[in-house]
Amino acid sequence: MIRAALIGLGSWGQHLHRCLGTDSPDLRITAVAGRTPEKAAGYAAAHGLRGLADYAAALADPAIDAVLLATPHSQHCAQIIAAAAAGKHVFSEKPLGVSLAEAAAAARACATAGVTLAVGYNWRFQPALAQIKRELEDGTLGQLLHVEGNFCGPSAYRFPRGHWRHADGEGPAGGMTGRGVHVLDAMLHLAGPIAEVTAISRRQVQDFGLDDTTAMLFGFRGGATGTLSTIIATAETWRLQVFGSKGWAEVGGVEHLPTWALRRCLIEPRDITRKAPPETIRFPPLGTERAELEHFARAAATRQPLALPGGDAVHNVAVLEAILASARDGRSVRLG
Repeated sequence: MIRAALIGLGSWGQHLHRCLGTDSPDLRITAVAGRTPEKAAGYAAAHGLRGLADYAAALADPAIDAVLLATPHSQHCAQIIAAAAAGKHVFSEKPLGVSLAEAAAAARACATAGVTLAVGYNWRFQPALAQIKRELEDGTLGQLLHVEGNFCGPSAYRFPRGHWRHADGEGPAGGMTGRGVHVLDAMLHLAGPIAEVTAISRRQVQDFGLDDTTAMLFGFRGGATGTLSTIIATAETWRLQVFGSKGWAEVGGVEHLPTWALRRCLIEPRDITRKAPPETIRFPPLGTERAELEHFARAAATRQPLALPGGDAVHNVAVLEAILASARDGRSVRLG
């Protein structure tokens, strides 16, 4: 059993706590810390936990094996490095960071210290995404040609002027850090590393805050192409569609946290002109947040590495930096 301190008591931190529950055989949240000791103490009392004065107290506590970070994006890397120095395993909400240099340093610190680092890309635990990956690997969908997606909603309107989520350093490329990195991680999972990025990012609706419309074109090292958009001043929607030489597969809708259904359409080899309707494949319900937290805990129990230097979580930040550079300079950016 891994004993963890939850750091950050905003809406998502509390959501993680609810999803994990109290009956996990792998992970138990035993303590909490937030921006103010008073809030942590109140939350702890309401849920039978220990309230900690601050993050430093969590790192100094020998009864805590791991920290779960649900903190602002720009704080992740420094907090991860501090946890590694204290010998604590780390689960960090996405993204790993907003600077490639800092993200790489955080991953190296955990690898050097021999502690497990995981990043909260819960889409990887969706059965439908696993099914798409299997069908790319076993040839059902054929050669991967193109992948496209979006993750949109009214996020720009949710937070008032001056809120941390509107700060430039917290939300590079508009909806990418809060939303788009999930789709990007799914694309990396399916198509591999990205070699080239072209992006346009604009703020069109409000006179403050993040860009509300960001559009991207990717060239993957393996030869496939991809497109991604994040629009955070519109109604809620998301979608991921994969095109192979034998057919396509698609997930999407409005809610993204419940278990997805998969729509798939394959070419009929004996009659390629037949416009067959797609089939829908459904899966048993699965809580992806609990699944990712327990996966992290099982890895931490054996000190198995998850997010590594040079791995997808770091590459995701490299792509984010390339998106920013492309949007700023009006050119394509190649990644090393």
